[in-house]
Amino acid sequence: MRHDLSPSDNDNDNVITIAELRAQGMTNHAIATRCRPSGPWQRILRGVVLMSPARPTRRQRLKAAIAYAGPDSVVSGIDAMRAHGVDVPPSPDVLILVPARRRLSSNAYLTVERTNRPPQPVVLADLPYASLPRATLDAARRAADHGQLRALLTAAAGACTVPALRTELNAGNQRGSAAVRELLSEDLTQANDVLPVADALAKRALRTTALPPPRWHTPVYDATGMLLGVPDAWWPEVSVAWNVGTQARHHDPRTWAAAGVTLVCTDPQRLRANPTGPMEELLKAYAKAAANTRRRAS
Repeated sequence: MRHDLSPSDNDNDNVITIAELRAQGMTNHAIATRCRPSGPWQRILRGVVLMSPARPTRRQRLKAAIAYAGPDSVVSGIDAMRAHGVDVPPSPDVLILVPARRRLSSNAYLTVERTNRPPQPVVLADLPYASLPRATLDAARRAADHGQLRALLTAAAGACTVPALRTELNAGNQRGSAAVRELLSEDLTQANDVLPVADALAKRALRTTALPPPRWHTPVYDATGMLLGVPDAWWPEVSVAWNVGTQARHHDPRTWAAAGVTLVCTDPQRLRANPTGPMEELLKAYAKAAANTRRRAS
């Protein structure tokens, strides 16, 4: 029997089920010993082990959710929206859809929803997700308030069509759909009026510098395929992102830094009043990132 398993033995982001460990020869006692508070592993969900004592990454949480729920499950809601490149604030919970015949309970951070309309999975970075319209409507039904509901639908409307959202709404459960239906009858693009203004400010300010042209509104992912966000400007050659607008409210520079990306957030009011200071900060960040890139390449 093998009792010397290590993370390198598992190619699934160090996530493995207890059933798989038993199949590889580990006893319940050996598993429990490794999952003690001071041990090298931890139980991340019922019946699922993370072969690391570190705090689970978002990807590891999603992998564990799928391992717990089984191969016919898909990720939906906020996580699926973000996987499709929609920049909405992350949720502390994970929503998993399973066929209605399954008898599976929610567990820890995981919400399990049984459905008579299991979606065809869209596999992105080796994880199965619901389509963007389905994920958006699932997230919308769980919105905390009208403001969050509008924000979710507006963000999604920039990546898929409103008719596609209406089609998904009509095909799904009609309970609690009145507020969603009302918003989908409006012109959701009006909520994005601030974006052209922020873009104009940013582009005008950049023309006063020697910085190369960035990519605009490009989704940026970490090495595991998880969305960091959609910054206003992105310089991939030096991994520098710049936010001037609404996204800055939920983008944490520390999260981006952990992924090797420098994120600069600028208040658009400050940029409008006196662009010199913000541009100096951006130039300094770009120069530092460029120097680090050159050192890594040498």
